[in-house]
Amino acid sequence: MGYSDPSGRDLLGNRSLCFIFICAFGLVTLLQQILYGKNYIKSGQQFSRLKGDETTNWTGPVNFSDDGSLKPARNGKKRYLEMYDGPYDFNSTTCKEFRQEIMDVKVLTMVKTADLFDRWRNLQVCKWDQSKLETNAFKSSLSRCCNAPSFLFTTKRNTPSGTKLRYEVDTSGILHISPEIFKMFPDDMPYTKSQFKKCAVIGNGGIIKNSKCGKEIDSADFVFRCNIPPISDKYAVDVGYKTDIVTINPSIITERFQKLEKWRKPFYEVLQRYENSSVVLPAFYNTRNTDVSFRVKYMLDDFDSQKGVYFFHPQYLLNVQRFWSLQGVRAKRLSSGLMLVTAAMELCEEVHLYGFWAFPMNPAGIFITHHYYDNVKPRPGFHAMPHEIFNFLHLHSRGILQVHTSPCR
Repeated sequence: MGYSDPSGRDLLGNRSLCFIFICAFGLVTLLQQILYGKNYIKSGQQFSRLKGDETTNWTGPVNFSDDGSLKPARNGKKRYLEMYDGPYDFNSTTCKEFRQEIMDVKVLTMVKTADLFDRWRNLQVCKWDQSKLETNAFKSSLSRCCNAPSFLFTTKRNTPSGTKLRYEVDTSGILHISPEIFKMFPDDMPYTKSQFKKCAVIGNGGIIKNSKCGKEIDSADFVFRCNIPPISDKYAVDVGYKTDIVTINPSIITERFQKLEKWRKPFYEVLQRYENSSVVLPAFYNTRNTDVSFRVKYMLDDFDSQKGVYFFHPQYLLNVQRFWSLQGVRAKRLSSGLMLVTAAMELCEEVHLYGFWAFPMNPAGIFITHHYYDNVKPRPGFHAMPHEIFNFLHLHSRGILQVHTSPCR
């Protein structure tokens, strides 16, 4: 018998409805879990039908077409491709579908990181192949916006003596190019468009650790490195030795080498590890960078070094910043790696990236260090590394460059 007040209203009516609703919701959830469990077992039984090498190379749920062949899984049903030899042609039907799965993600915020990893791991079954059509179109867009063969470095040709050079960031600051400064510039750009057949751009990410990619990197025609990373015997098996260009962030000189105001030999000995490579500095990024960058040139001259010393042209860096901003990479500062990759895509026929990854775990979900040589995190909010890597994955899927995230064979 229900409790009622003098007006005849059910005192527990609202609570009863709420209780019924909660019970119904719980029952529906329970039924979903039961059905999900049956489907999961069924998919596991289907997967167990795979024979021979297939069962050792594939793990996780897959989809099957009506004829029993493997089919790309969609709508959350992914297949995982651990330790697979990658026999599929890049332009096969299967690989086109895998590539499209990545291209369908227009912005990074559209997917969870785990889902992006799944899509990238799926694509590892495919041998990468360059698309000449896509590559040439992308090079043309870079040529129109940036023109690395003419403006990557500040030269006597593009910056005559007497020029009032505007800084990249301190746009109100003007540097008068005096005859003394002018003498430090090369006569013209030392590199031309598509001069090198195969180039390797080496990032410093922990993704390259234990990769055994050193020999493959050293076999490239031209090798770019960022911010004088260690290339000693301890790391060479993964990152190699060969270096043709290495960038130097002036903050490294300021923090580790006291702006070269006192002991300069330790810094010179660091550069000697790069043998005949040229060094590149953003001398005209802001006014603080100029004197420190010039000291690198003076120091190498004092030691009679034959290394080339180049300074990024500030207008080139501004143009590159604008170009990638339109691609969704909006940051206070692009990374040195992205600057080099951008230049490489104009200077090289084929570009390969190693050590580029912006997540605390590799595509298999295993945690990795931030750098291959330490775990020091960058200053937050300065770069937009995940968005940079996201664009690289798109370029890989289009056949414009190859991103290496797996061990080399």
